Amino acid sequence: MSGFVEKPEPVQVPGLVHLHTGKVRELYQNEAGDLIMVASDRLSAYDWVLPTPVPDKGRVLTQLSLWWFDQLADLVPHHVLATEPPPGAPADWAGRTLVCKSLEMVPVECVARGYLTGSGLLEYNETRTVCGLALPHGLEDGSELPAPIFTPATKAEVGEHDENVSYEEVARQVGAETAAQLRQSTLAVYGRARDIARERGIILADTKFEFGFDKEGTLVIGDEVLTPDSSRFWPADQWQPGRAQPSYDKQFVRDWLTSDASGWDRTSERPPPALPEEVVAATRAKYIEAFELLTGTPWS
Repeated sequence: MSGFVEKPEPVQVPGLVHLHTGKVRELYQNEAGDLIMVASDRLSAYDWVLPTPVPDKGRVLTQLSLWWFDQLADLVPHHVLATEPPPGAPADWAGRTLVCKSLEMVPVECVARGYLTGSGLLEYNETRTVCGLALPHGLEDGSELPAPIFTPATKAEVGEHDENVSYEEVARQVGAETAAQLRQSTLAVYGRARDIARERGIILADTKFEFGFDKEGTLVIGDEVLTPDSSRFWPADQWQPGRAQPSYDKQFVRDWLTSDASGWDRTSERPPPALPEEVVAATRAKYIEAFELLTGTPWS
């Protein structure tokens, strides 16, 4: 069992139709057909959306995505039309709202990996491959790969696991031309972002993107980009292959949930408990630290 511990009721706003409640975002549509994405402070771990929010998390994700969209605009167009909340929206939507083009989304999580960890490491340890791509022997947790690789996954519902698939399977599902576009764009964006992050003392180990086609048939990057929710960011000065790396994300939450202090068994069907204040504060600080290091601007 997994999903929401407490599924929120969406806010009703005049002129907007609520379309979907995601792990973090609420999705609406306005009368012009544009999408309104509102990033909440919700946080997920181990396929559960937790009952305790992390203050400012939604604003950090939104503002960091906007910064990255600017850095990547010459590589691939993005979906953002405006950042002002629509009339009648709650005051707390400010800073966490994106008005976006409506896209025909490609049903593929486009993952780029420059380092071996996570589900990629599990597959490598069994088969010496990731998504069907052969890798050299002797790699370990945190090893840098000889070159970045495109390792797509199917997009899962809330509470379900994304499932890694081969490039050939993506080509079968969406067509060879679209698959080639996805791979080229994913690796180009990852390469640019990896270099920017490296200049700031951060390793971008892996990341995932979502793409869709606009009305003109142009491939456009959507959703969020290069945030601690969609990427693994590691401090470069602490990188040490052969162990789990410290990271700028919700690692404090994962560690607490799997500790004796939480009293929670992740293999049970019981939902996880509320987070203690110190875990929330430490997680918020990590998100803000990532924003400040990457953008070079103080959080306010």
